[in-house]
Amino acid sequence: MKKLKHQMPGIPASPYRPLDEDGVRRIADAALEVLAKSGMAVYSDTALEALRAAGAQADAESRVVRFPRSLVEDAIDSNPSSITLFSRDGEHDLVLERDRVHYATGGTAIYVLDPDTGQRRPSTLEDVILNARTVDALEHIHGFTVNVFPNEIDQKDHIDINRFFHALDNTSKHVMGGIYSLKGCQDVVRMARMIAGSDAALREEPFVSFITLIISPLKIDKDYGEMTCYLAREKLPVVVPTEPICGTTSPITLAGNVLTHVAETLGGIAVIQCVHRGAPGICGSVGSITNLQTMDHLGGPIERAMINAAVAQMAQHFEIPLYSTGGTTDSKEVDIQAAYESAMSSLLVAMSGANYIHDIAGLMESDLTVSYEKLAMDNEILGMCQRVLRGVEVNDDTLPTELMIEKGPGKDFMTEEHTLRHMREEFFVPRLANRQKRGSMSPGDDALARAKALVKQIRSTPAASRLPADLRDKVLNSFPEIRSPQKPVA
Repeated sequence: MKKLKHQMPGIPASPYRPLDEDGVRRIADAALEVLAKSGMAVYSDTALEALRAAGAQADAESRVVRFPRSLVEDAIDSNPSSITLFSRDGEHDLVLERDRVHYATGGTAIYVLDPDTGQRRPSTLEDVILNARTVDALEHIHGFTVNVFPNEIDQKDHIDINRFFHALDNTSKHVMGGIYSLKGCQDVVRMARMIAGSDAALREEPFVSFITLIISPLKIDKDYGEMTCYLAREKLPVVVPTEPICGTTSPITLAGNVLTHVAETLGGIAVIQCVHRGAPGICGSVGSITNLQTMDHLGGPIERAMINAAVAQMAQHFEIPLYSTGGTTDSKEVDIQAAYESAMSSLLVAMSGANYIHDIAGLMESDLTVSYEKLAMDNEILGMCQRVLRGVEVNDDTLPTELMIEKGPGKDFMTEEHTLRHMREEFFVPRLANRQKRGSMSPGDDALARAKALVKQIRSTPAASRLPADLRDKVLNSFPEIRSPQKPVA
């Protein structure tokens, strides 16, 4: 068996289980009961007809669809239990199954903290590019979920092709993204086919995947529903996440929120499987709690991590891959609050075995803003999480009983061959943390300063396209709506 290193994706999780076995069973049964008796409002004609053809009860006037238990159970059985999100370099493939854990960016923030001024400003195409380049350089972030919105793109149908092209052009890691229109989604699929070489090649090794959305509570809207159905027909990985918020769009209790998550995302999986049996559907969990003083959405509460860890248990119960959420914070700066909220959330959700944890790097201010320095900081947090997931390996080599007996009392192990063999892989070695003694430290040489220096280093490295030049030109000629960030805004 290949020995795992801390930076590698897909390490199985050590268990954090906020639900006991009875809780898992009760929520599973309750979710199926909610879908059967309450149902979901389905505003996509394609989704509604697919569900009706599969035996669901659909009211044409109210658009409410009630899902028979057998229909949902059949969808769960037919959905793949393992889905691989491929990279284009073959070195960062992500296998979503059981409790294997991977980390990615996310959030589609509309602001960034400018790396030069430190001030918040609207995000642009240049930020899509720099985020992709940064993720490409950070070893503990395994995939790139396009995490910022290009505010200069004002035509809805042009948003998706611009976001995905500039992501694919600047990282060879897997690219996932939310989508804004059916035409935009279709354009991205057409571009991805060109890059893959054929439709069959793209389906065989999909290096892009897509995020639609279930609207809480219990609604599949027209646009997202049609995009979900299109991607199911294309047999490409599609996430059907839901974002219920305790006390507003879900019951206020954590159990009620988890139930809402499970019912809604299983409804999305049912749509996918009714459109094309065996299509790669991925459950999604993005919920949180409210600020009870203002009823605003919050990004950093520990309960958010607990909810997403509980949903991970449910996804493992149903044996469906999960797109989850972790690492978020309500802080507006890269400060102590950002560090402890992100670290606690990241570790808890990672230890739950959630398969693809998005939002886990760079995101702040209740998911509105991305910081490049926080991307670097979170990369370090995730390296520590990976070391925790590795656990303590016990075998004949790591448990040197005979060596200890041979050395006897009072002898050190500094020059032993066993020490030299294990010293580089046994410990997580940080890039940012300052472990020097106080007297040997340089002024201002703290973790944040090192994060800024790392970002500066990445920015100063000449950009290099991850696409072959002729293929890149072909894509740009085929999609004239792809805008260079150097071009003036129309």
